[in-house]
Amino acid sequence: MTMFLTKANILHRLPQVCFPASFGKAHSSRLVLGIETSCDETGAAVLDETGQILGESLHSQKEVHLRTGGIIPTVAQQLHRENIERVVHEALQRSNVDADQLSAVATTVKPGLALSLGIGLEFSQRFVRKHNKPFIPIHHMEAHALTVRMLQPVAFPFLVLLVSGGHSLLAVARGVDDFLLLGHTLDEAPGDTLDKVARRLSLIKHPQCSTLSGGQAIELLAKDGDRTRFRFRTPMGQTHNCCFSFAGLRNQVTMAIMKKEAEEGIRQGSLLSCVNDIAAATQHTIASHLAKRTHRAILFCKANSLLPERNPTLVLSGGVASNQYIRKALSIVTEMTGLHLLCPPAKFCTDNGVMIAWNGVERLREGKGILPPDVDVFYEPKAPLGADITAEVEAAAIRLPSVRMKILN
Repeated sequence: MTMFLTKANILHRLPQVCFPASFGKAHSSRLVLGIETSCDETGAAVLDETGQILGESLHSQKEVHLRTGGIIPTVAQQLHRENIERVVHEALQRSNVDADQLSAVATTVKPGLALSLGIGLEFSQRFVRKHNKPFIPIHHMEAHALTVRMLQPVAFPFLVLLVSGGHSLLAVARGVDDFLLLGHTLDEAPGDTLDKVARRLSLIKHPQCSTLSGGQAIELLAKDGDRTRFRFRTPMGQTHNCCFSFAGLRNQVTMAIMKKEAEEGIRQGSLLSCVNDIAAATQHTIASHLAKRTHRAILFCKANSLLPERNPTLVLSGGVASNQYIRKALSIVTEMTGLHLLCPPAKFCTDNGVMIAWNGVERLREGKGILPPDVDVFYEPKAPLGADITAEVEAAAIRLPSVRMKILN
């Protein structure tokens, strides 16, 4: 029986074995089953080695967590437990693939909610041992970074900005398992900030937002808002690195909400008349912060020849990358610096089994991180991506030119 630890026994200490295509049952194209349970989505998908999606299934917990005002780990765990077998069965059934035909199983094991990761890992280890299949442990953020390569030919190296409900980071992707970390969040992630602001504004009570996530609600209302009515300071303006901070911005927004509640004579839990304007100002400040840190990362990469001179690329991925306003902010920076901006479609930005399966395909091709079925694997709720060079970035002390963030909704 697998024991789950959150410390020690990290994956790079495990033996890694490269299996030929003939391991198990031979097929003309190797097939990978991907399983994702890092947070509040139970996802599974089967891909062939060309990246064709043969079948997928996804169970979202969004509506449940909207009713409780946020993700409760024990609730997420139980919903994963109740749905994972069905989701995996549906993915296999829709792909017309039997378990014996799989070449490997890839599963998210880091980072994420411990209780959620544990369900996916426990199920996967039972599955690979039952069917004698290689197991490929997946880093969730690596999978987000590589998804774009499933959709179009993007050569290494490229710059990647990953923004989601639980993470924000900037890294240079130099290979399937080779990343240079330029910056990361120092406190909370942008998606978490958007969700908390939406809850503080009670947007679930807004007739247009009752079924939307916090980030979706902010983006929708911001389209009709005046972002200049509230002027929030962009975080870390005098800190010349590529790290992110959103907690201070959230505090600014909370203070503005409290002031307006007092002015309008309403209590917390009631909708303010200016929710659209607060949403617009919040969204703009988050977009500006992301754009400025990315701008510095681009300049650092250029100064250190970390990106190709011809057709350098910025990949924007993760759940928050679905926000069109944020995409426009990043496009201003990439157009100014001569980079090509690539964003996977929204359905591939959020958590899903497809991106995990694709990461498995990429690793299977190169024989990296492939384990025999009987090896114990341990999940890691916190796990950095790649080699951390954030200190070198800060030491470069790159000052940014003034950029006007004029973004039309």
